[in-house]
Amino acid sequence: MDNRDNRGRRDDSQGRDNYMEKLVKLNRTAKVVKGGRSFSFSALTVVGDRAGMVGFGFGKAKDVTEAIRKSVDRAKRAMIHLPVKNGTIPHEVQGEYKATHVIMKPACPGSGIIAGGPVRAIMEAGGVTDILSKCVGSRSAVNVVRAVFDGVERMMDAKAVAKNRGKTLKDLWG
Repeated sequence: MDNRDNRGRRDDSQGRDNYMEKLVKLNRTAKVVKGGRSFSFSALTVVGDRAGMVGFGFGKAKDVTEAIRKSVDRAKRAMIHLPVKNGTIPHEVQGEYKATHVIMKPACPGSGIIAGGPVRAIMEAGGVTDILSKCVGSRSAVNVVRAVFDGVERMMDAKAVAKNRGKTLKDLWG
């Protein structure tokens, strides 16, 4: 049984692992062959544990469910740590991939996730509840996801930011 809500999220709470799987983009391509059209599908998914671990995967197959399964498997294998403190990110960061630039800024508690589709999916899966983001340049879903992950890899955790500023963690976050 597939537990999906109206945004395409799948909550795998009955399974062995409690990962939130979010389908970001599903694409169908057609190839004209001798017997007619041959369809294939590609899926881009984001997987996270809502506690700071998040990953993305891209899968292709002749069947929709197989493409989604492949992308989820690849996302689980390629998970990285997203530093989250008090529901937001520790500092402003900009991620880049090809012609896409994504600017992510920490937000006050109660602000919510102010972001577009792919960025929102990544932040929800990673456990971020308050963030501001802006996508500049190309808005291709794959490029936006890769730019966000570039920004996440550049991010320092809260302790490193406090040390660089010469403050304690208590002074920085209250």
